[in-house]
Amino acid sequence: MLRTPIERTPEGDFRLRLSHDERELLGRLLAELRALLDDEASDPMLRRLFPPGYQEDVEGETEYQRLMHGELLAGRREALRMLEATSGRERLREEELHAWLGALNDLRLVLGERLEVTEEVYERELDPHDPEAYELAVYAYLTWLQAQVVEAATTTLRGE
Repeated sequence: MLRTPIERTPEGDFRLRLSHDERELLGRLLAELRALLDDEASDPMLRRLFPPGYQEDVEGETEYQRLMHGELLAGRREALRMLEATSGRERLREEELHAWLGALNDLRLVLGERLEVTEEVYERELDPHDPEAYELAVYAYLTWLQAQVVEAATTTLRGE
């Protein structure tokens, strides 16, 4: 039976069961993404985090980015900060879990962009000799963990 890394408790918060290695991995990934956000705001790997609001309207897109980029960036940094601040805990509050969901999504988007993830990646078996095997395994782990967070967050919504 697979372990459940995050589950809602009867008290309404969430029990977090991650190994030391998992917590360390998340810490390293957070630090890498934070550095990208701080130093390389125009890095192509970040384009999925800041999608265009207007595809064919240059003026509209410029205005959209002027108005929204700072707010989107601040929200992403806050989610990373919250995940980092709570990753060592055994329990999370609802708002902390939602920050985890946002931060995990951002980590997946950036790593997926770096790896050029497509549907084909999901359909093939991971080759341990692939030069990107480690990164693909990390991507798969983040995908699984994000799904676990969603499952925990929606448990009471489904009446379970």
